[in-house]
Amino acid sequence: MGLTAQQIAASLDALGAREPKVAAAVEAAGYPTPRIRERGYATLLRTIVGQQVSVAAAASVWNKLEAALGPGCPPNALIAQDNDTLRACGLSRQKQGYARSLAELILSEDLPLDALPADDEEAIAYLTRVKGIGRWSAEIYLLFAEGRLDIWPAGDLAVQAGLHKIMGLEARPSEKQARALAEDWSPHRGAAALLTWHVYNNPAL
Repeated sequence: MGLTAQQIAASLDALGAREPKVAAAVEAAGYPTPRIRERGYATLLRTIVGQQVSVAAAASVWNKLEAALGPGCPPNALIAQDNDTLRACGLSRQKQGYARSLAELILSEDLPLDALPADDEEAIAYLTRVKGIGRWSAEIYLLFAEGRLDIWPAGDLAVQAGLHKIMGLEARPSEKQARALAEDWSPHRGAAALLTWHVYNNPAL
């Protein structure tokens, strides 16, 4: 499961003691709320569905998929479904391929999600073996479903935009710059990522 409210607060308090701009952001916006997802196939599939679309669009597609396939979109139901039905739910041809690939790996037991490596980079490498799961998707899964404390999805545009606000930068940082800026924030980068989203969505900041 994802980081708890207590873990988020403890991490941001520790980080704020080292970085005054983080402390100021927490003071202004408050602590971010937890983002918790269930471990396993359904959350990984939902991550694929959510790639490169808005939160609202992703939720709409997911709801349609569950209506067609059943709660959690079971892998056997997804494999058995025809392309036209999946397309009608809003799943592009490319994402259909990714979803079917994931479902096949789950059904064949070639991707045991209860045996992820403890090392974050190794876990990312493990998940990115799945077609359609890139680094961002793996990081989101590890943060929201596994509650890894030090995950930093620096390629996320909202993370970059939130970091821009928090640090008072002249421009939104690139992924490379975002990684460098937060390098000294370990092992609290998971909570820092939640803070960037929280700040990004706060119109008062």
